[in-house]
Amino acid sequence: FITIINSQNKTLRNTLMREKSLTMDTLNPQVKAVEYAVRGPIVTKAGDIERGLQQGQKHPFTEVIKANIGDSHAMGQKPITFLRQVVALCSFPELLDSSSFPEDAKQRARRILQGCGGQSLGSYSASQGVDCIRQDIAVYIEQRDKGVPADWDNIYLTTGASDGIVSILKMLVSGQGRSRSGVMIPIPQYPLYSAAISEMEAVQINYYLDEDNCWALDINELHRAYQAAKEHCHPRVICIINPGNPTGQVQSRKCIEEVLHFAYEENLFVMSDEVYQDNVYSPDCQFHSFKKVLYEMGPEYFNTVELASFHSTSKGYSGECGFRGGYMEVLNLDLEVKAQLVKLLSVRLCPPVSGQAAMDVIVNPPLPHEPSYLQFHKEKRAVLGALAEKAQMTEQILNTVPGIKCNPVQGAMYAFPQKLFFKCVSLLQSLGISPDMMYCLRLLEETGICLVPGSGFGQREGTYHFRMTILPTTEKLKVLLEKLRDFHIKFLKEYASLEEPKR
Repeated sequence: FITIINSQNKTLRNTLMREKSLTMDTLNPQVKAVEYAVRGPIVTKAGDIERGLQQGQKHPFTEVIKANIGDSHAMGQKPITFLRQVVALCSFPELLDSSSFPEDAKQRARRILQGCGGQSLGSYSASQGVDCIRQDIAVYIEQRDKGVPADWDNIYLTTGASDGIVSILKMLVSGQGRSRSGVMIPIPQYPLYSAAISEMEAVQINYYLDEDNCWALDINELHRAYQAAKEHCHPRVICIINPGNPTGQVQSRKCIEEVLHFAYEENLFVMSDEVYQDNVYSPDCQFHSFKKVLYEMGPEYFNTVELASFHSTSKGYSGECGFRGGYMEVLNLDLEVKAQLVKLLSVRLCPPVSGQAAMDVIVNPPLPHEPSYLQFHKEKRAVLGALAEKAQMTEQILNTVPGIKCNPVQGAMYAFPQKLFFKCVSLLQSLGISPDMMYCLRLLEETGICLVPGSGFGQREGTYHFRMTILPTTEKLKVLLEKLRDFHIKFLKEYASLEEPKR
């Protein structure tokens, strides 16, 4: 009996003494370095408050308005009927016999299913994606770009655009020390880029967008950033987000041509994030794909500049984030490198086939002679029309608030206004918290509005911003903006009255 007790005690002591294999000390330091503000601590706090409200806790508001992330359906946007019909038919083919579904939706579903193993959405596809969907994407790109040729063998289905972006970066990052790959990204930027660069131990090269010129991309700033980076790394790639996230600008054709000429001269790989290509609201702006502009610059450019462009089901007018559908088109890749890319993509087997089906509907919508055409385009126009209205309203109301300056929201789904804190910046910094973070935390706790600090996207030193989506319903967005205005005035009065400016 004593032997048994001693044995049990020894086992217990060993259990208590045994250290965990994975601790903060043994964790991959690149994982610790990753930051992703869109789902950061303020969003976690918002979730806690939301659960508290559901449990009866008292707050000075009755709901949390999450304007931190571009999740259209979570903000109340209705699905596009035709897209959901096709995916439903693909998911449950027995519905193909139902008279409740239009024939054009059935025709698309049958075609997609014929391209799937066992004619089932539940089978793996090829690593590059279902062939007929890649072919449909190539046709879509040719039509979008007014006849610029597209080869479906250069098209890869991805798990949202993010998967494609990370895959291309993995291919590009190499070297050590001063030969380490440098990645040029816009500031402000979508934090996927900084997070991926950090995780891969690449070198982040910031080029700043011109806030005073509606967040335009200045070619002189590209040259400045490139020359400075050459001292400590090997710049190999330039990333562009157009229309912009978080800044909402739409780059001009002239600007795109300058960027492509710069990439040609400096032998840079171009990554063009074009997931908001359908989200252009300003009548003075037009979306130009990097591929089309490259083609129009002539064969010397079109046949040599390496370009990867990305699109997604998550944005545009469909807002189907949860399907995780996307694609990338990759031009002028070395043939041996292309085989390596296919190998890399094969490790994850394939993107979700339901997301591939959703992507097919976006590139292959109903045609004018088909039964779903009128309803589809009515729904599409309603979504994009409402976003255009909310983009204008956001800019107009924010610019009436003392101490806030907001550029026109030309496209995408966000505003990135600058907050002019005046006297209170140094006081906030003395409290051990960034002014942006303090502002957004207080806003959340006092109004229930969840925004993201500008520091999570990058900004020029000495400037302070926040990013907000324009996705809430028009009525809810107006309430949000009015609450924000009242809070901002109160915040400035509270902190500015406590400190005189330093001289």
